[in-house]
Amino acid sequence: MKKENVLQIIDILRKTYPDAKCSLDFETPFQMMIAVMLSAQCTDERVNLTTPALFAKYPTAEAMADAPIEELETLVHPCGFYKNKAKNMKLASQKILKDFHGEVPHSMEELITIPGVGRKSANVIMLEAFNNPQGIAVDTHVKRISNRIGFSKQSEPEKIEQDLLKLFPKEFYKDANHILIWHGRNTCTARNAKCNDCPLFDNCLKNLS
Repeated sequence: MKKENVLQIIDILRKTYPDAKCSLDFETPFQMMIAVMLSAQCTDERVNLTTPALFAKYPTAEAMADAPIEELETLVHPCGFYKNKAKNMKLASQKILKDFHGEVPHSMEELITIPGVGRKSANVIMLEAFNNPQGIAVDTHVKRISNRIGFSKQSEPEKIEQDLLKLFPKEFYKDANHILIWHGRNTCTARNAKCNDCPLFDNCLKNLS
């Protein structure tokens, strides 16, 4: 795909979703990190219903590092996979205390050393917590759209991201992270996609095939 076509698609999606932004509620980089960890295989809406009680009791890495694991499991139970998520939250908090003086690190390289934080999560944290996007977070929506539009033929998120980074100028990383996800949630859904209402109908391989 030519870059001019990519820029045209970005422009169309910008106009379609002018209010696109991160849907997770947070006040600090630590809370952003925890919210992203909880959002794995869970809706942002559910995470936002869960985190107020969690952050009221354990708002910082220092507080969460000493939290009883059973209590963390109870608090995050609604988000699914609660045992693994609670374990990673506690381990992540301990590592931040031990290695980063209690503060969430500001680099991709350091973020991905934290338990429960992969490249996708690190991308979200860098953008939302530090306003310094380093890449494009490839979730199920971005993967689906990238394959349908022809941004990438890959199936693995990291390979898809590498294809996107070749197409998207860095100054568009921030917008791309938001508008692709919003398009996937609102129009280009996995089932019953609203193709007739899609602003990218003429660009979609699904409809051209």
